[in-house]
Amino acid sequence: MQKILIVDFGSQYTQLLAKRIRDIGVYSEVVQFDDKISLDNVKGIILSGGPDSVYEEDSPTLDANILESKLPILGICYGMQLIARKFGGKVETRDVGEFGKTTIKITNKSKLFENTDKEFNVWMSHKDVVVEVPDGFKVTSKTNNGIIASFENEEEKIYALQFHPEVKHTTFGETILKNFVIKVCDVNETWKLADFVDEKIKQIRKTVGDKKAIIALSGGVDSSVAAILTYKAIGKNLKAIFVNHGLLRLNEAKEVENTFKDYFGIDLTVIDAEERFLTKLKGVTDPEKKRKIIGEEFIRVFEEEASKETHCEFLVQGTIYSDVIESAKSGKKTAKIKSHHNVGGLPEDMNLKLIEPLRELFKDEVRSVGEILGLPREILYRHPFPGPGLAIRIIGEVTKDKLEILRKADDIFIKTLKETGWYEKVWQAFAVLTPIRTVGVTGDRRNYGYLLSLRAVDSTEGMTADWSKIPHDVLDLASRRITNGVEEVTRVVYDITSKPPATIEWE
Repeated sequence: MQKILIVDFGSQYTQLLAKRIRDIGVYSEVVQFDDKISLDNVKGIILSGGPDSVYEEDSPTLDANILESKLPILGICYGMQLIARKFGGKVETRDVGEFGKTTIKITNKSKLFENTDKEFNVWMSHKDVVVEVPDGFKVTSKTNNGIIASFENEEEKIYALQFHPEVKHTTFGETILKNFVIKVCDVNETWKLADFVDEKIKQIRKTVGDKKAIIALSGGVDSSVAAILTYKAIGKNLKAIFVNHGLLRLNEAKEVENTFKDYFGIDLTVIDAEERFLTKLKGVTDPEKKRKIIGEEFIRVFEEEASKETHCEFLVQGTIYSDVIESAKSGKKTAKIKSHHNVGGLPEDMNLKLIEPLRELFKDEVRSVGEILGLPREILYRHPFPGPGLAIRIIGEVTKDKLEILRKADDIFIKTLKETGWYEKVWQAFAVLTPIRTVGVTGDRRNYGYLLSLRAVDSTEGMTADWSKIPHDVLDLASRRITNGVEEVTRVVYDITSKPPATIEWE
Protein backbone atom coordinates (compact mmCIF):
# COMPACT_ATOMS: atom_id res chain seq x y z
CA MET A 1 0.00 0.00 0.00
CA GLN A 2 1.33 3.43 -0.96
CA LYS A 3 1.82 5.71 2.02
CA ILE A 4 3.04 9.08 3.26
CA LEU A 5 5.57 8.77 6.08
CA ILE A 6 5.48 11.34 8.89
CA VAL A 7 8.65 11.70 10.94
CA ASP A 8 7.74 12.83 14.46
CA PHE A 9 10.02 15.41 16.08
CA GLY A 10 7.65 16.01 18.99
CA SER A 11 4.93 18.29 17.64
CA GLN A 12 1.61 18.34 19.49
CA TYR A 13 0.02 18.14 16.03
CA THR A 14 1.87 15.10 14.60
CA GLN A 15 -1.04 12.67 14.66
CA LEU A 16 -3.41 15.43 13.59
CA LEU A 17 -1.15 15.74 10.55
CA ALA A 18 -1.46 11.98 9.97
CA LYS A 19 -5.22 12.29 10.21
CA ARG A 20 -5.33 15.13 7.67
CA ILE A 21 -3.46 12.92 5.19
CA ARG A 22 -5.86 10.06 5.83
CA ASP A 23 -8.77 12.47 5.27
CA ILE A 24 -7.38 13.03 1.77
CA GLY A 25 -7.79 9.28 1.27
CA VAL A 26 -4.10 8.37 1.49
CA TYR A 27 -2.61 6.06 4.10
CA SER A 28 -0.17 7.75 6.46
CA GLU A 29 2.15 6.34 9.08
CA VAL A 30 4.01 8.05 11.93
CA VAL A 31 7.57 7.06 12.90
CA GLN A 32 9.93 8.53 15.47
CA PHE A 33 12.93 10.53 14.26
CA ASP A 34 15.42 8.02 15.76
CA ASP A 35 13.61 4.85 14.65
CA LYS A 36 15.10 2.59 12.03
CA ILE A 37 12.99 3.92 9.18
CA SER A 38 11.83 1.70 6.33
CA LEU A 39 10.95 3.46 3.09
CA ASP A 40 9.08 0.55 1.52
CA ASN A 41 6.01 1.80 -0.38
CA VAL A 42 6.68 5.37 0.83
CA LYS A 43 5.73 8.01 -1.74
CA GLY A 44 6.57 11.10 0.29
CA ILE A 45 7.93 12.21 3.67
CA ILE A 46 6.68 14.91 6.03
CA LEU A 47 8.90 16.21 8.84
CA SER A 48 6.80 17.37 11.79
CA GLY A 49 7.30 20.35 14.06
CA GLY A 50 8.76 19.99 17.53
CA PRO A 51 9.69 21.85 20.74
CA ASP A 52 13.48 21.87 20.15
CA SER A 53 15.81 24.32 18.40
CA VAL A 54 17.91 22.92 15.55
CA TYR A 55 21.12 24.53 16.79
CA GLU A 56 20.96 22.94 20.27
CA GLU A 57 23.53 20.23 20.89
CA ASP A 58 21.11 17.39 21.62
CA SER A 59 18.36 18.42 19.21
CA PRO A 60 16.88 15.63 17.04
CA THR A 61 18.29 15.34 13.56
CA LEU A 62 17.34 13.84 10.23
CA ASP A 63 18.24 10.31 9.18
CA ALA A 64 20.64 10.44 6.20
CA ASN A 65 18.57 7.64 4.69
CA ILE A 66 15.71 10.13 4.16
CA LEU A 67 17.78 12.74 2.34
CA GLU A 68 19.39 10.11 0.12
CA SER A 69 16.01 8.62 -0.81
CA LYS A 70 15.23 11.39 -3.33
CA LEU A 71 11.59 11.15 -2.20
CA PRO A 72 9.52 14.34 -1.94
CA ILE A 73 9.96 15.99 1.47
CA LEU A 74 7.80 18.54 3.28
CA GLY A 75 9.23 20.10 6.44
CA ILE A 76 6.86 21.85 8.87
CA CYS A 77 8.11 24.33 11.51
CA TYR A 78 11.00 22.42 13.16
CA GLY A 79 11.10 20.28 10.01
CA MET A 80 11.55 23.45 7.95
CA GLN A 81 14.37 24.67 10.15
CA LEU A 82 16.03 21.26 10.00
CA ILE A 83 15.97 21.34 6.17
CA ALA A 84 17.41 24.86 6.17
CA ARG A 85 20.27 23.87 8.48
CA LYS A 86 21.02 20.60 6.66
CA PHE A 87 21.37 22.36 3.30
CA GLY A 88 23.39 25.35 4.53
CA GLY A 89 20.70 27.91 5.38
CA LYS A 90 20.64 30.02 8.54
CA VAL A 91 18.26 29.73 11.51
CA GLU A 92 17.97 32.27 14.34
CA THR A 93 15.90 32.80 17.47
CA ARG A 94 13.77 35.93 17.58
CA ASP A 95 12.98 37.78 20.81
CA VAL A 96 9.31 37.74 19.88
CA GLY A 97 7.84 34.67 18.19
CA GLU A 98 4.62 34.27 16.25
CA PHE A 99 1.95 32.21 17.95
CA GLY A 100 -1.57 31.80 16.62
CA LYS A 101 -3.14 33.28 13.51
CA THR A 102 -0.76 35.11 11.18
CA THR A 103 -1.24 36.39 7.64
CA ILE A 104 1.16 35.26 4.91
CA LYS A 105 1.61 36.57 1.37
CA ILE A 106 2.65 34.38 -1.58
CA THR A 107 5.83 35.81 -3.15
CA ASN A 108 6.66 33.10 -5.71
CA LYS A 109 4.72 30.49 -7.66
CA SER A 110 4.62 27.07 -5.99
CA LYS A 111 2.80 23.77 -6.48
CA LEU A 112 1.96 23.86 -2.77
CA PHE A 113 -0.02 27.07 -3.17
CA GLU A 114 -2.04 26.16 -6.26
CA ASN A 115 -5.75 26.95 -5.73
CA THR A 116 -5.07 29.19 -2.70
CA ASP A 117 -5.42 32.95 -2.34
CA LYS A 118 -2.36 35.17 -2.69
CA GLU A 119 -2.79 36.21 0.94
CA PHE A 120 -4.40 34.16 3.74
CA ASN A 121 -4.29 33.27 7.44
CA VAL A 122 -2.09 30.50 8.80
CA TRP A 123 -1.36 29.06 12.25
CA MET A 124 2.11 29.81 13.61
CA SER A 125 3.85 28.42 16.70
CA HIS A 126 7.53 29.37 16.82
CA LYS A 127 10.35 31.63 17.97
CA ASP A 128 13.05 30.22 15.69
CA VAL A 129 13.01 31.49 12.10
CA VAL A 130 14.89 30.82 8.86
CA VAL A 131 16.69 34.05 7.99
CA GLU A 132 18.64 32.70 4.97
CA VAL A 133 17.45 29.88 2.72
CA PRO A 134 20.02 27.40 1.35
CA ASP A 135 21.52 27.79 -2.13
CA GLY A 136 19.22 26.39 -4.79
CA PHE A 137 16.09 27.14 -2.74
CA LYS A 138 13.63 29.98 -3.27
CA VAL A 139 11.34 31.78 -0.82
CA THR A 140 7.69 31.30 -1.76
CA SER A 141 5.87 33.23 0.99
CA LYS A 142 6.45 35.65 3.87
CA THR A 143 4.46 36.88 6.86
CA ASN A 144 3.39 40.50 7.27
CA ASN A 145 6.38 40.83 9.60
CA GLY A 146 8.72 39.87 6.78
CA ILE A 147 9.53 36.42 8.22
CA ILE A 148 10.07 33.62 5.70
CA ALA A 149 6.94 31.46 5.83
CA SER A 150 7.90 28.93 3.14
CA PHE A 151 10.69 27.99 0.76
CA GLU A 152 11.38 25.16 -1.67
CA ASN A 153 13.62 23.45 -4.17
CA GLU A 154 11.14 22.28 -6.80
CA GLU A 155 13.72 20.27 -8.74
CA GLU A 156 14.66 18.22 -5.67
CA LYS A 157 11.00 18.14 -4.49
CA ILE A 158 11.91 19.58 -1.09
CA TYR A 159 9.36 21.95 0.45
CA ALA A 160 9.29 23.76 3.80
CA LEU A 161 6.61 25.62 5.76
CA GLN A 162 7.03 27.71 8.91
CA PHE A 163 3.31 27.36 9.69
CA HIS A 164 1.07 24.37 10.45
CA PRO A 165 -1.18 23.39 7.50
CA GLU A 166 -2.67 20.51 9.53
CA VAL A 167 -4.42 22.88 11.97
CA LYS A 168 -7.86 24.02 10.85
CA HIS A 169 -7.00 27.66 11.62
CA THR A 170 -4.77 27.64 8.51
CA THR A 171 -7.24 28.72 5.84
CA PHE A 172 -5.93 26.64 2.94
CA GLY A 173 -4.22 23.97 5.04
CA GLU A 174 -6.08 21.04 3.47
CA THR A 175 -5.39 22.38 -0.03
CA ILE A 176 -1.65 22.71 0.70
CA LEU A 177 -1.40 19.17 2.08
CA LYS A 178 -3.43 17.79 -0.82
CA ASN A 179 -1.16 19.61 -3.30
CA PHE A 180 1.87 17.98 -1.69
CA VAL A 181 0.38 14.49 -1.50
CA ILE A 182 -1.35 14.39 -4.90
CA LYS A 183 0.62 16.80 -7.11
CA VAL A 184 4.14 16.46 -5.69
CA CYS A 185 4.15 12.88 -4.35
CA ASP A 186 1.85 11.58 -7.12
CA VAL A 187 -0.06 9.19 -4.85
CA ASN A 188 -2.93 7.46 -6.63
CA GLU A 189 -4.04 4.87 -4.08
CA THR A 190 -6.90 5.45 -1.63
CA TRP A 191 -7.24 4.31 1.97
CA LYS A 192 -10.55 3.92 3.82
CA LEU A 193 -11.42 3.75 7.50
CA ALA A 194 -13.21 0.45 6.79
CA ASP A 195 -9.76 -1.01 6.07
CA PHE A 196 -8.69 0.05 9.56
CA VAL A 197 -11.70 -1.71 11.11
CA ASP A 198 -11.02 -4.99 9.29
CA GLU A 199 -7.33 -4.87 10.17
CA LYS A 200 -7.98 -4.13 13.87
CA ILE A 201 -10.48 -6.97 14.22
CA LYS A 202 -7.91 -9.41 12.77
CA GLN A 203 -5.18 -7.94 14.97
CA ILE A 204 -7.20 -8.23 18.20
CA ARG A 205 -8.28 -11.78 17.36
CA LYS A 206 -4.66 -12.80 16.77
CA THR A 207 -3.39 -11.04 19.93
CA VAL A 208 -5.99 -12.45 22.34
CA GLY A 209 -6.26 -15.93 20.82
CA ASP A 210 -8.24 -18.23 23.13
CA LYS A 211 -7.57 -16.06 26.20
CA LYS A 212 -10.01 -13.56 27.67
CA ALA A 213 -10.06 -9.79 27.81
CA ILE A 214 -11.87 -7.25 29.94
CA ILE A 215 -12.77 -3.75 28.85
CA ALA A 216 -13.03 -0.55 30.81
CA LEU A 217 -16.50 0.43 29.70
CA SER A 218 -17.58 3.96 30.57
CA GLY A 219 -20.51 4.32 28.19
CA GLY A 220 -18.79 7.13 26.32
CA VAL A 221 -18.06 7.09 22.60
CA ASP A 222 -14.48 5.82 22.85
CA SER A 223 -15.00 2.88 25.19
CA SER A 224 -18.26 1.93 23.43
CA VAL A 225 -16.58 1.74 20.03
CA ALA A 226 -13.60 -0.12 21.52
CA ALA A 227 -16.02 -2.57 23.16
CA ILE A 228 -17.93 -3.37 19.97
CA LEU A 229 -14.72 -3.58 17.91
CA THR A 230 -13.27 -6.06 20.38
CA TYR A 231 -16.57 -7.96 20.68
CA LYS A 232 -16.56 -8.40 16.88
CA ALA A 233 -13.10 -9.94 17.22
CA ILE A 234 -13.40 -12.25 20.24
CA GLY A 235 -17.12 -12.47 21.06
CA LYS A 236 -17.88 -14.11 24.42
CA ASN A 237 -14.22 -13.93 25.44
CA LEU A 238 -14.78 -10.24 26.14
CA LYS A 239 -16.03 -9.25 29.59
CA ALA A 240 -17.12 -5.64 30.04
CA ILE A 241 -16.64 -3.96 33.40
CA PHE A 242 -18.38 -0.73 34.26
CA VAL A 243 -16.92 0.99 37.31
CA ASN A 244 -19.21 3.49 38.96
CA HIS A 245 -16.52 5.59 40.63
CA GLY A 246 -19.07 8.11 41.85
CA LEU A 247 -17.73 10.74 39.46
CA LEU A 248 -20.38 10.27 36.76
CA ARG A 249 -23.08 12.58 35.45
CA LEU A 250 -26.67 12.43 36.63
CA ASN A 251 -28.31 8.99 36.04
CA GLU A 252 -25.35 7.94 33.88
CA ALA A 253 -24.60 4.64 35.63
CA LYS A 254 -28.12 3.29 35.03
CA GLU A 255 -28.17 4.46 31.42
CA VAL A 256 -24.88 2.68 30.63
CA GLU A 257 -26.03 -0.52 32.29
CA ASN A 258 -29.33 -0.56 30.39
CA THR A 259 -27.75 0.25 27.03
CA PHE A 260 -25.08 -2.42 27.04
CA LYS A 261 -27.05 -5.21 28.66
CA ASP A 262 -30.23 -4.68 26.65
CA TYR A 263 -28.94 -3.29 23.34
CA PHE A 264 -25.66 -5.12 22.82
CA GLY A 265 -26.07 -8.16 25.05
CA ILE A 266 -22.45 -7.92 26.14
CA ASP A 267 -21.47 -9.63 29.40
CA LEU A 268 -21.42 -6.61 31.73
CA THR A 269 -20.44 -6.41 35.39
CA VAL A 270 -21.24 -3.20 37.28
CA ILE A 271 -19.00 -2.36 40.23
CA ASP A 272 -19.99 0.27 42.78
CA ALA A 273 -16.67 1.81 43.82
CA GLU A 274 -17.78 5.32 44.81
CA GLU A 275 -16.55 5.17 48.41
CA ARG A 276 -13.24 3.64 47.32
CA PHE A 277 -12.49 6.46 44.87
CA LEU A 278 -13.71 9.29 47.09
CA THR A 279 -11.62 8.00 50.00
CA LYS A 280 -8.50 8.04 47.79
CA LEU A 281 -9.34 11.55 46.55
CA LYS A 282 -9.99 13.01 50.00
CA GLY A 283 -7.92 16.16 50.52
CA VAL A 284 -6.38 16.02 47.02
CA THR A 285 -6.49 19.30 45.07
CA ASP A 286 -3.71 18.92 42.49
CA PRO A 287 -5.25 17.93 39.11
CA GLU A 288 -2.32 15.70 38.12
CA LYS A 289 -2.61 13.78 41.40
CA LYS A 290 -6.35 13.40 40.86
CA ARG A 291 -5.79 11.91 37.42
CA LYS A 292 -3.08 9.52 38.60
CA ILE A 293 -5.10 8.37 41.62
CA ILE A 294 -8.12 7.67 39.43
CA GLY A 295 -5.98 5.88 36.82
CA GLU A 296 -4.36 3.71 39.50
CA GLU A 297 -7.70 2.80 41.09
CA PHE A 298 -9.26 1.96 37.72
CA ILE A 299 -6.51 -0.54 36.99
CA ARG A 300 -6.66 -2.07 40.46
CA VAL A 301 -10.42 -2.59 40.17
CA PHE A 302 -9.98 -4.21 36.76
CA GLU A 303 -7.20 -6.48 38.02
CA GLU A 304 -9.33 -7.62 40.95
CA GLU A 305 -12.22 -8.43 38.63
CA ALA A 306 -9.94 -10.10 36.08
CA SER A 307 -8.48 -12.36 38.78
CA LYS A 308 -11.92 -13.94 39.15
CA GLU A 309 -11.78 -15.01 35.49
CA THR A 310 -9.65 -17.85 34.18
CA HIS A 311 -7.29 -17.09 31.28
CA CYS A 312 -8.00 -13.35 31.44
CA GLU A 313 -4.82 -11.61 30.38
CA PHE A 314 -5.81 -8.44 28.54
CA LEU A 315 -7.28 -5.04 29.37
CA VAL A 316 -8.97 -3.21 26.47
CA GLN A 317 -9.20 0.58 26.74
CA GLY A 318 -10.82 3.22 24.58
CA THR A 319 -7.72 5.42 24.54
CA ILE A 320 -7.69 7.79 21.54
CA TYR A 321 -4.82 9.83 20.17
CA SER A 322 -5.68 13.16 21.79
CA ASP A 323 -5.35 11.33 25.16
CA VAL A 324 -1.99 9.91 24.15
CA ILE A 325 -0.43 13.07 22.79
CA GLU A 326 -1.44 15.26 25.74
CA SER A 327 0.04 12.68 28.12
CA ALA A 328 3.33 12.86 26.15
CA LYS A 329 3.25 9.19 25.21
CA SER A 330 3.06 9.77 21.48
CA GLY A 331 6.70 10.48 20.81
CA LYS A 332 10.10 10.80 22.43
CA LYS A 333 10.18 14.58 22.13
CA THR A 334 6.51 15.45 22.70
CA ALA A 335 5.99 17.99 25.51
CA LYS A 336 3.61 16.84 28.25
CA ILE A 337 0.40 18.82 28.76
CA LYS A 338 -1.50 16.65 31.27
CA SER A 339 -1.88 13.02 32.27
CA HIS A 340 -4.94 11.12 31.11
CA HIS A 341 -6.19 8.46 33.52
CA ASN A 342 -5.84 5.75 30.89
CA VAL A 343 -2.40 6.85 29.65
CA GLY A 344 -0.26 8.89 32.04
CA GLY A 345 -2.05 7.47 35.08
CA LEU A 346 -1.35 3.79 34.44
CA PRO A 347 0.73 2.12 37.19
CA GLU A 348 4.03 0.59 36.07
CA ASP A 349 3.39 -2.72 37.87
CA MET A 350 0.14 -3.41 36.02
CA ASN A 351 -0.49 -7.16 35.57
CA LEU A 352 -2.79 -6.99 32.55
CA LYS A 353 -1.56 -6.54 28.98
CA LEU A 354 -3.04 -3.47 27.30
CA ILE A 355 -5.00 -3.47 24.05
CA GLU A 356 -5.87 0.02 22.75
CA PRO A 357 -7.51 -0.46 19.34
CA LEU A 358 -8.35 3.25 18.86
CA ARG A 359 -5.00 4.64 19.96
CA GLU A 360 -4.13 6.11 16.53
CA LEU A 361 -7.55 7.68 15.91
CA PHE A 362 -9.16 11.04 16.69
CA LYS A 363 -12.69 11.52 17.99
CA ASP A 364 -14.36 12.08 14.62
CA GLU A 365 -12.62 8.98 13.23
CA VAL A 366 -13.77 6.98 16.26
CA ARG A 367 -17.36 8.03 15.52
CA SER A 368 -16.93 6.96 11.89
CA VAL A 369 -15.66 3.56 13.05
CA GLY A 370 -18.72 3.35 15.31
CA GLU A 371 -21.00 4.02 12.34
CA ILE A 372 -19.27 1.25 10.38
CA LEU A 373 -19.86 -1.09 13.34
CA GLY A 374 -23.54 -0.08 13.60
CA LEU A 375 -23.61 1.74 16.93
CA PRO A 376 -26.72 3.89 17.56
CA ARG A 377 -26.52 7.65 17.07
CA GLU A 378 -27.35 8.48 20.71
CA ILE A 379 -24.11 6.77 21.77
CA LEU A 380 -21.92 7.94 18.89
CA TYR A 381 -22.84 11.61 19.16
CA ARG A 382 -22.88 11.86 22.91
CA HIS A 383 -20.47 14.57 24.02
CA PRO A 384 -16.99 13.41 25.10
CA PHE A 385 -16.66 12.70 28.82
CA PRO A 386 -13.24 12.34 30.50
CA GLY A 387 -12.28 9.12 32.28
CA PRO A 388 -11.66 10.95 35.58
CA GLY A 389 -15.21 12.25 35.22
CA LEU A 390 -16.45 15.12 37.33
CA ALA A 391 -13.28 14.98 39.46
CA ILE A 392 -11.54 17.25 36.96
CA ARG A 393 -14.58 19.51 36.62
CA ILE A 394 -14.49 20.30 40.33
CA ILE A 395 -11.60 22.65 40.96
CA GLY A 396 -10.00 21.65 44.25
CA GLU A 397 -11.02 18.81 46.56
CA VAL A 398 -13.75 16.43 45.36
CA THR A 399 -16.56 15.78 47.84
CA LYS A 400 -19.99 14.16 47.66
CA ASP A 401 -21.71 17.52 48.22
CA LYS A 402 -19.79 19.20 45.39
CA LEU A 403 -20.50 16.26 43.08
CA GLU A 404 -24.24 16.59 43.69
CA ILE A 405 -24.13 20.33 43.00
CA LEU A 406 -22.21 19.85 39.77
CA ARG A 407 -24.40 16.94 38.59
CA LYS A 408 -27.57 19.00 38.93
CA ALA A 409 -26.09 22.09 37.26
CA ASP A 410 -24.49 20.12 34.43
CA ASP A 411 -27.73 18.24 33.76
CA ILE A 412 -29.65 21.52 33.52
CA PHE A 413 -27.11 22.93 31.05
CA ILE A 414 -27.17 19.83 28.81
CA LYS A 415 -30.97 19.60 28.86
CA THR A 416 -31.19 23.29 27.92
CA LEU A 417 -28.87 22.73 24.95
CA LYS A 418 -30.92 19.73 23.78
CA GLU A 419 -34.21 21.59 24.20
CA THR A 420 -32.94 24.57 22.16
CA GLY A 421 -31.35 22.43 19.43
CA TRP A 422 -27.79 23.33 20.39
CA TYR A 423 -26.56 20.01 21.80
CA GLU A 424 -25.49 18.57 18.43
CA LYS A 425 -24.25 21.94 17.19
CA VAL A 426 -21.40 21.97 19.72
CA TRP A 427 -18.69 19.33 20.06
CA GLN A 428 -18.61 19.24 23.85
CA ALA A 429 -20.42 21.09 26.62
CA PHE A 430 -20.25 20.84 30.40
CA ALA A 431 -20.23 22.74 33.68
CA VAL A 432 -17.26 23.38 35.97
CA LEU A 433 -17.62 24.00 39.71
CA THR A 434 -15.03 26.45 40.97
CA PRO A 435 -13.91 26.88 44.61
CA ILE A 436 -14.82 30.58 44.41
CA ARG A 437 -17.73 31.67 46.61
CA THR A 438 -19.69 34.72 45.56
CA VAL A 439 -22.52 36.70 47.16
CA GLY A 440 -25.98 36.28 45.67
CA VAL A 441 -29.61 36.89 46.54
CA THR A 442 -32.05 33.98 46.81
CA GLY A 443 -35.60 34.60 47.94
CA ASP A 444 -34.71 38.10 49.21
CA ARG A 445 -31.97 36.58 51.36
CA ARG A 446 -28.21 36.76 51.07
CA ASN A 447 -26.76 33.56 49.65
CA TYR A 448 -23.00 32.95 49.67
CA GLY A 449 -22.76 30.29 46.97
CA TYR A 450 -20.44 28.92 44.31
CA LEU A 451 -19.28 30.38 41.01
CA LEU A 452 -20.09 27.92 38.20
CA SER A 453 -18.57 28.12 34.72
CA LEU A 454 -20.24 26.78 31.59
CA ARG A 455 -17.96 25.50 28.83
CA ALA A 456 -18.83 24.59 25.23
CA VAL A 457 -16.39 24.11 22.35
CA ASP A 458 -16.42 23.39 18.63
CA SER A 459 -13.86 20.87 17.36
CA THR A 460 -13.48 17.77 15.22
CA GLU A 461 -10.57 15.94 16.79
CA GLY A 462 -10.05 17.53 20.21
CA MET A 463 -6.52 18.75 19.52
CA THR A 464 -7.70 22.27 18.76
CA ALA A 465 -11.03 23.87 19.62
CA ASP A 466 -12.89 27.18 19.43
CA TRP A 467 -15.35 28.28 22.10
CA SER A 468 -18.91 27.81 20.88
CA LYS A 469 -20.88 30.91 19.94
CA ILE A 470 -24.06 29.82 21.73
CA PRO A 471 -26.72 32.56 21.51
CA HIS A 472 -27.04 34.81 24.54
CA ASP A 473 -30.68 33.88 25.06
CA VAL A 474 -29.76 30.18 25.37
CA LEU A 475 -26.99 30.96 27.86
CA ASP A 476 -29.36 33.24 29.73
CA LEU A 477 -31.94 30.45 29.95
CA ALA A 478 -29.33 27.96 31.22
CA SER A 479 -28.01 30.44 33.78
CA ARG A 480 -31.46 31.29 35.18
CA ARG A 481 -32.43 27.63 35.37
CA ILE A 482 -29.22 26.75 37.20
CA THR A 483 -29.39 29.56 39.74
CA ASN A 484 -33.09 28.84 40.33
CA GLY A 485 -32.68 25.08 40.51
CA VAL A 486 -29.35 24.73 42.32
CA GLU A 487 -29.40 27.00 45.37
CA GLU A 488 -25.70 26.40 46.12
CA VAL A 489 -24.79 28.25 42.86
CA THR A 490 -25.12 32.03 42.94
CA ARG A 491 -23.22 33.05 39.82
CA VAL A 492 -22.78 31.54 36.34
CA VAL A 493 -20.08 32.54 33.81
CA TYR A 494 -19.28 31.34 30.28
CA ASP A 495 -15.75 30.30 29.28
CA ILE A 496 -14.71 31.96 25.97
CA THR A 497 -11.16 30.56 25.74
CA SER A 498 -10.10 28.48 22.74
CA LYS A 499 -7.64 25.56 22.66
CA PRO A 500 -4.84 26.56 22.52
CA PRO A 501 -4.01 28.43 24.72
CA ALA A 502 -6.38 26.61 27.09
CA THR A 503 -7.21 22.91 27.17
CA ILE A 504 -10.85 21.86 26.78
CA GLU A 505 -11.17 20.58 30.35
CA TRP A 506 -10.19 22.95 33.15
CA GLU A 507 -7.96 20.39 34.87
